Amino acid sequence: MKEDWIECDLGTVCFTTSGGTPNRQNKSFYEGNIPWVKSGELDKGIILDSQEHISEDAIKNSSAKIFPKGTLLFALYGATIGKMATLGIAAATNQAICGIYENDVLISKYLYHYLSYKKRELIGKGIGGAQPNISQTILKQLLIPIAPLSEQRAIVVKIEELFSDLDKGIDDLKKAKDQLVIYRHAVLKRAFEGGFTKEWREKNSYLMDDFLINLKIEKENAIKSKLIPKSDYFPVFENKELTYQVPNQWISLPWKTITSNNKYALKRGPFGSALKKEFFVEKGIVVYEQGHAINDEPFRHRYYITPEKFEELKAFKTVAGDMIVSCSGATLGRICLLPDNADLGIINQALLKIDLDEKIILKKFFLMLFRSETFQRLIFEKSLGTAMPNMIGMAELKEIPIPIPSIAEQKIIIQEIESRLTVCDKVEQSISESLEKAKALRQSILKKSFEGKLLSAAEIARCKQEKDYEPAADLLAKIKAEKKKSS
Repeated sequence: MKEDWIECDLGTVCFTTSGGTPNRQNKSFYEGNIPWVKSGELDKGIILDSQEHISEDAIKNSSAKIFPKGTLLFALYGATIGKMATLGIAAATNQAICGIYENDVLISKYLYHYLSYKKRELIGKGIGGAQPNISQTILKQLLIPIAPLSEQRAIVVKIEELFSDLDKGIDDLKKAKDQLVIYRHAVLKRAFEGGFTKEWREKNSYLMDDFLINLKIEKENAIKSKLIPKSDYFPVFENKELTYQVPNQWISLPWKTITSNNKYALKRGPFGSALKKEFFVEKGIVVYEQGHAINDEPFRHRYYITPEKFEELKAFKTVAGDMIVSCSGATLGRICLLPDNADLGIINQALLKIDLDEKIILKKFFLMLFRSETFQRLIFEKSLGTAMPNMIGMAELKEIPIPIPSIAEQKIIIQEIESRLTVCDKVEQSISESLEKAKALRQSILKKSFEGKLLSAAEIARCKQEKDYEPAADLLAKIKAEKKKSS
């Protein structure tokens, strides 16, 4: 440590105290004009107002107290633990906040940056489980490297200059990441409207007439054999009904038509009463659940049923090559293709199973189509419910039009998408790595700051020419002397 710096615990140089919550049953307490800040509001650099206001009587009849302008606020527990802000006004706080008063030894912003640097360490010392609590004692015991006041000011200025440049760089990286999302959407939309294969079609012109004739015969035979129910498998769609505007060579078929010829090829999971947790066993036939689809992890098994129970629920059977789709919540529409070595299982009530006919549509083509922003938006627009969206009913789901080019063109489209998105993935990875480096650089800047290595020799020399320059030890001695007089 530099010779004119000292290290001292926060409790020695700062006065700290927490706020309080007036009785909620007394409505008049919350009809005053004194700002009352809660820990959830510590997401701004400076607090200039609060969501709630309390009265003077509320202050008198509770542990709430008014902190002066310039007080540094630190959230002690809960989901907001470690959040900070500086009061730009006089205000009261709740008990989840510790107020640290400004003094003549520590500049508030200098302390703010030091606590940011030590935030993870402080939280690590907290007690509790998922949401640890930090006591004022832990804060008071924190050792702080204290520089002369003029040097503290210079350090704060330089930190904020460097952080400003860093933030601009981070903003640019995030904008680039957002542009990649837009680019992905554009690639997939163009691909599924035939944009990338226009020249290929000109060189490899084809009609789907023979394909359609054979497919119609196959579906008629499947109906006669009672493999699938009677239905109009080849409706004529109007342009306004189509999700994608496709080239003339392509056709659009309802979802029910592109599945395999068995009545359970497109199947929602069983009602909850048919598959209760009491039926689960330690080992047996796998129960596929939302997590498999949401995380695209076909082997993240948690639940099993007996072979006997499986026989009862065979209508919901799923095997390698099937696709499973999440059917509710914010993760509606997440999809997973079960690989060749996937386990035999059944789907639970929150999943949809899809068994595609690859003579009509390649699974990889459908997977990319399904994950496209256009198709995902369609699913959400058609979803039921508001706060908790749910997949539309099977009757409507089966009629959604799917764009179908020839199998040969599907293979080319898959290649075109993969070649572009592979580059996109590499760029995205590079951006993510740069964002991680930016986080590390922020900590590196703070580390140098509080080791006395951030300022140049010339900058330090200028600090020593300031009128209020004096070694930190002299400042501390004055504070201790003042404390003795007041006690």
